[in-house]
Amino acid sequence: MKRRSLADSLYCAVWVRWRLFFWRDAWLLFIEGCLAMNFPSILFERPEDFIDERQIDALDFFVDLNLDQIIAAVTAGREEYNLKPFFYYPLNRTDAIEYRHEIMQDLENAALSEHVKSFSQKMRTVREHLAQADGLHYNYQKEAWFLDAVEVYCDTVNCFAANLSNVALKSRGFLAFGEYLANYAGSADFTSLLAETKELKADLAEARYCVLIKDNGFEVRKYGAQSDYSADVEETFAKFKQGDVKDYSVKFSCLPRMNNIESKILDFVAQLYPDTFSNLDSYCAKNSNFLDEAVAAFDREIQFYIAYLEHMAILKRAGLKFCYPRISNNCREIYDYEGFDLALAYKLIGENSAIVCNDFYLTDKERIFVVTGPNQGGKTTFARTFGQLHYLAAIGCPVPGAEARLFLFDRLFTHFEREEDMKNLRGKLQDDLVRIYDILNRATSSSIIILNEIFTSTTLQDAVFLSKKVMEKMIEFDLLCVWVTFIDELASFGDQVVSMVSTIVPEDPALRTFKILRRQADGLSYAMSIAEKHRLTYESLKERVKS
Repeated sequence: MKRRSLADSLYCAVWVRWRLFFWRDAWLLFIEGCLAMNFPSILFERPEDFIDERQIDALDFFVDLNLDQIIAAVTAGREEYNLKPFFYYPLNRTDAIEYRHEIMQDLENAALSEHVKSFSQKMRTVREHLAQADGLHYNYQKEAWFLDAVEVYCDTVNCFAANLSNVALKSRGFLAFGEYLANYAGSADFTSLLAETKELKADLAEARYCVLIKDNGFEVRKYGAQSDYSADVEETFAKFKQGDVKDYSVKFSCLPRMNNIESKILDFVAQLYPDTFSNLDSYCAKNSNFLDEAVAAFDREIQFYIAYLEHMAILKRAGLKFCYPRISNNCREIYDYEGFDLALAYKLIGENSAIVCNDFYLTDKERIFVVTGPNQGGKTTFARTFGQLHYLAAIGCPVPGAEARLFLFDRLFTHFEREEDMKNLRGKLQDDLVRIYDILNRATSSSIIILNEIFTSTTLQDAVFLSKKVMEKMIEFDLLCVWVTFIDELASFGDQVVSMVSTIVPEDPALRTFKILRRQADGLSYAMSIAEKHRLTYESLKERVKS
């Protein structure tokens, strides 16, 4: 006769398997609930800031600026949280951005960061238990996993509330959530749930039984303090043991689901303890929605910060700098020092390659950077960096650079060179004109436009004419722009334009420094460097002819 506890019977046949996106639909409901009931959010300070993420997708300029690569790298390994919609939605208030800055700065406290990560891991365990319960078919087995999930959840809430109370929080978001969590943990509903869970777990632990197996049948009885002779048998025969011998002990299997025999045994156990199992049925039905909406939303939303900070830490270990930018929606005197392309930097770190940082600033009436210089000199990277900085700032994240002041835009537009699309039956020049016309029709004085080598398919004369017309329109709008171009004339178009030039190694013009410097464009200087290297200047040619 082998004695077996109820806990063994409930759990021995189950293994944990993870199901991605199990809570995706539930999270959408949580966010809707938070909005309707004004729960605190760690991502959105005000109810009107909430997004309907089902209607949010990557924006048109993401690929041009390599923001798709950045977000993919930041969210990698966190697919269960479906974080990308949060990165697709720039904020439109400076205070909403500062709200996220405060939370990021709180999370730089190592103790708080560890508490949050511990909370997230325990909540993952809750979801795993619920996912396992959802995938099972035998009722009592499902209910056992559900009960365990609630127990882990209650422990998680109490532990996290205590941990938050012991950390010096400064951000509005964490202070509000810490207060909410403390009130929730002390509420009558939660304390009642905790007490009922512990009582039911204790009752189930007291339900013990024996299985008597005879021939092809078995009988289930309540455990009556029968003796377990296993230890006596082992002690008696221990003196006959010589060296290592084969272990003939029978171990219970831990398969994903109960077999017919195990489920039948548990049915009989339920008949032996009808009150306990009736209470279990009632408990599961009554507490099916035990997860608090604000706690569940926090569990997902906080990953936005953790994911970005952990990605940022990789680049900081390589010596790169990040800062919390000053943000304004009216001042266009912007700057960033030691900035870099976040997507390119992450790639270069993996290749153990050097990363070049660049500075920029605009003062007074300056609005437009015109970037010229040799090909493959970092001009496009500079333009991407400018766009990335402003977009990352708009979603409330620290940005690459030692110090920065950036502009809160209403729309961000990019016009990068594309291959001809045979479907639209337009030539390259016509496509450029259609796209820039659409941008200028939608742009406002609060927009940012990034142009990269447009009008390259036409003659220089036509390109200059068209470019000047576009420049006049952007100056009229008084908007911010970075324009990478081969047309040097644009670099001196007016007081609103700042000339930036990609530089070369003076001793070897074939080598690029990838530094973009604020100075007047001079296409001849690069040509002269090439001519000098190959002794093709007028003076060099005269000497060679004489000789």
